[in-house]
Amino acid sequence: MRTRVLFVRHGDSLHKHERVTGGPKGCRGLTETGRQQAERLGRRLAAEIGEARTSVYSSILPRAVETATAISAACGLPFSQDFQDCGLCTWHIPPEADGLPSEEFLRRFHADGGGVHRPFQVGNESWAELVTRVSRTVADLAYRHRGETVIVVGHAETVEVSFNVFGLLPAYRPFDLEVSPASVTEWVTDEDPGRWPPPRWTLTRFNDT
Repeated sequence: MRTRVLFVRHGDSLHKHERVTGGPKGCRGLTETGRQQAERLGRRLAAEIGEARTSVYSSILPRAVETATAISAACGLPFSQDFQDCGLCTWHIPPEADGLPSEEFLRRFHADGGGVHRPFQVGNESWAELVTRVSRTVADLAYRHRGETVIVVGHAETVEVSFNVFGLLPAYRPFDLEVSPASVTEWVTDEDPGRWPPPRWTLTRFNDT
């Protein structure tokens, strides 16, 4: 019973080039380069998964939804609002910061003493809260689709948290990860994703572009 979870970071996004905080309002989706990346990745994944039973999920942010839409279309898989989950999002920033220039957000909302369990910005999540939220969402998807393939389209942070939920690393990692746009990170297990103690997962590829 092999379960595969493929984490995809969204394609090149407008908010990065515009240097604004890309929440639900501030995110305007992908650049033309990002759309091309998503389409190419969709064709590649379609060839990889073949006839395997597969589902596509994404965060609710436009850049991830647009990427997932391209992938699902290429793979001939259903994708709608029912497959979009806020649990897969990057940082849940305060609503009043959404769309602000990134530098202004960091300056105006700065919070002293930020770290793993305390947020770096007023009203923002802490890293530990983000890890818990994303881990719970991903673990639930793996359980619901055990024995199948799941494509999770999210953000750099979504991919990073895969090392927590499947690699069982602590919230604080002593190293950094570089996650490229439209890259694939894949974890697989032949054990039941819902078993206790947790199953052994294998990282078969990381940041594969």
